[in-house]
Amino acid sequence: MQKLLIIGTLFIGLLSCKDDNVVEFSLLGKTNGIENGTVLFLKNQDTKETVDSTVVYENRFLFNTKLPKSPIRFFLHDKNFSNKCYLWLENNSMTFDASKSDFKNAIVKGSESEILQKKLYAILDTISRPSWLKYEMDFVKNNPSSIVSARLLSLYSTTIGKEKTKKLFEQFSVENKTSEYGQKIARYIKLNKNPKIGDNYVDFEMTDQKGNINKLSNYDGKIVLLEFWASWCTPCRQENPNLVKTYENFKQKGFEVFAVSIDNDKSSWLKAIEKDNLNWKHVSDLNGNGNSAGLIYGVNGIPDNFLIDTSGKIIARNLRGEKLNEKLDELLN
Repeated sequence: MQKLLIIGTLFIGLLSCKDDNVVEFSLLGKTNGIENGTVLFLKNQDTKETVDSTVVYENRFLFNTKLPKSPIRFFLHDKNFSNKCYLWLENNSMTFDASKSDFKNAIVKGSESEILQKKLYAILDTISRPSWLKYEMDFVKNNPSSIVSARLLSLYSTTIGKEKTKKLFEQFSVENKTSEYGQKIARYIKLNKNPKIGDNYVDFEMTDQKGNINKLSNYDGKIVLLEFWASWCTPCRQENPNLVKTYENFKQKGFEVFAVSIDNDKSSWLKAIEKDNLNWKHVSDLNGNGNSAGLIYGVNGIPDNFLIDTSGKIIARNLRGEKLNEKLDELLN
């Protein structure tokens, strides 16, 4: 009890000392049904780093945090994640009112980015999910100076393709183009080749588990399955036993697997290779969805693969299981 009284006194003191003339970030919040002493955390969505915490007292809380940049997207949550939401924070005096709602539907003021995001969500909630992409890209087109648009386009660039991405990106403000999201989009536009069936493969180099450089072209003259996967991808892991059998059946006949991991955690990647007994060549730049080979090939979901024949031509995409075995039988027997 004494500890909570101290917390309450400090909280009231912080409110009374707040200077409305200083333009810096603060988040004054109202909640409902949360016990005194509950700790709330602010986590940077991009770095996953928890940068600050505060304590709820009489269903109120206050953050006075120095933001590394503005606007920036953070994850607000309690220890058990029973109360949680994402927020665009800006260097303003922000308010967060969840006194009559959950965190996700709280009324937020003081952040134009968050207000725009909420307006977009309100539209998406009224339409079917297959229609979301169109409305999100319309939002990007109509709000070229919003960081919300930059984040959306960085997420969907491989889905809508290079040309549409480039057209939307060209309309961005200088701030958006040079933002972290803008740099990711520019990198995609620069790297993407999006080879199709019938095209020659696009060569690239990447490091393996031991840090050695490997090139796809090292396997010229063989039938190669360029496989995109990750340790966290459940469908990928479920398919691995089938690919192990396929590899065992055809490796002596000139079949190779060149696996590119979309992981960003090396330990998880290595454990998955060992656990699933994947005895073929593995590479990764540990850059997650920003994997350079994935950007080159236009991969927007995993598992995905490209089957390359002995002449270096892409002859199929996304073959697995019996369909892959049948194609390899045709090519190698």
